[in-house]
Amino acid sequence: MTETATRRDRIDAAPIAFDNSYARLPQNFFARVEPTPVAAPRLVKFNRALAVEMGLDADALEADGAAIFSGNRILPGSEPIAMAYAGHQFGQFVPQLGDGRAILLGEVVRPDGARRDIQLKGSGPTPFSRRGDGRAAIGPVLREYIVSEAMAALGIPTTRALAAVTTGQPVYRERVLPGAIVTRVAASHIRVGTFQFFAARGDTDSIRTLADHVIDRHYPELKDADGRYLKLLDAVAARQAALIARWLGVGFIHGVMNTDNMAVSGETIDFGPCAFMDTYDPRTVFSSIDQTGRYAYGNQPMIGQWNIARFAETLLALLHETPGEAVDLANDAVGRYMERFQAEWNGVVRAKLGLEGNPGGGESDAGDGEDTEIVRAFLALMAEQKADFTLSFRRLSDAAADGDADLAFAALMADPQAAAPFLARWRARLSREALPATEQAAAMRAVNPAFIPRNHRIEEAIAAAVEEQDFSLFEAMNDALARPYDDQPTLAAFAEPPRPGEEVLQTFCGT
Repeated sequence: MTETATRRDRIDAAPIAFDNSYARLPQNFFARVEPTPVAAPRLVKFNRALAVEMGLDADALEADGAAIFSGNRILPGSEPIAMAYAGHQFGQFVPQLGDGRAILLGEVVRPDGARRDIQLKGSGPTPFSRRGDGRAAIGPVLREYIVSEAMAALGIPTTRALAAVTTGQPVYRERVLPGAIVTRVAASHIRVGTFQFFAARGDTDSIRTLADHVIDRHYPELKDADGRYLKLLDAVAARQAALIARWLGVGFIHGVMNTDNMAVSGETIDFGPCAFMDTYDPRTVFSSIDQTGRYAYGNQPMIGQWNIARFAETLLALLHETPGEAVDLANDAVGRYMERFQAEWNGVVRAKLGLEGNPGGGESDAGDGEDTEIVRAFLALMAEQKADFTLSFRRLSDAAADGDADLAFAALMADPQAAAPFLARWRARLSREALPATEQAAAMRAVNPAFIPRNHRIEEAIAAAVEEQDFSLFEAMNDALARPYDDQPTLAAFAEPPRPGEEVLQTFCGT
């Protein structure tokens, strides 16, 4: 009897009802491969709330979580695969990448009808591992769990973390580290790079099959539409523009916006060297592998457009039978991306500053021009005064209803006196909003979080887990981040920026 059969036969009941649409696509879309068993798995974290939301048997999964989420136990209905894709990495095209340390166990259909992938990351080598070990160290696993769940709580489209396990085996990076696996849930793991994989091979039939699959899964309203592939390009661009605007709104820096890390579903995916800004500076880069600042905070909108252009290139044969016409259609769609992003960003930042309404429901006397200047003035103030991004917006929210809160806001500035001109201008504009001051403040607090995954706190949680096998800080941080818009006095330390000497200047991919 084979090992696979033995591992499957140990299961009497299935706590997950799989329905695997991607595994029914042609064989050139993936490689069938199973997770490599680990020595001594231990369940570190199980996301019970997410399991219930997905309609899974949470009790059974928690009871057998160490075996299931390590890949040591394969459930009935699971069809483990590693997905094929290509991608531009820091602008350089690589025709074959693929899931080198991730294995898609299968898909489930939630009670609301939404389909979700369940994937193990760090579960052993695949045919796409390129001589890598296919494993993950505990640091990147905890980072992905913390940040992806924080993004979900912030209301930003993202992959989710269902579980984290340690493997009982070391992995070898710059030093020997404990191994771990994260179980990731996604609307799908289809990327721009998935389309590029087939485009690089001139395989138009596979591109069409993939595009139809994406439409069925993510954009069903386009299924019978005329020009549906152009509409697909537009729809993916629109979701990406909205996503990046929301990233900027919370100071998030993805760190590796390669085309293989851009999901066509519009979700945030792959939390490698990601980070959140402390002090506001649009040039901020954390990723140790981003030597040129390609993926700096302020560059992310342009990189989003660049990635959409690469997506458009893969669809040219589907857009129009005449190559010149296809290029024109693609260029128009790519051009619309930046307009969409600017509209999305305007909405995000105006809401953060309390400027989203108009008196009496008509045209605002202030006009978009004045609001744009107020936004610019605020960003310039934070940059010049080296103010904390998250706390500046949060304390400004308090100042909307309480003039005494001005002092707390001004205290964030290198020169507190520098805040006064902006506060006067902003408050004069705010006075023309229709909402009462207390409601304005509440609306602002609802979009300006008190808690973000502070980089220094993530590193503290990782260090405690690595050095002392202590996950208490990891647990406490997840608790704080689950309610990012609420004041939580007992967890207030997680809202504080780093003190001198605590700053995290670089983050690492972990591969």
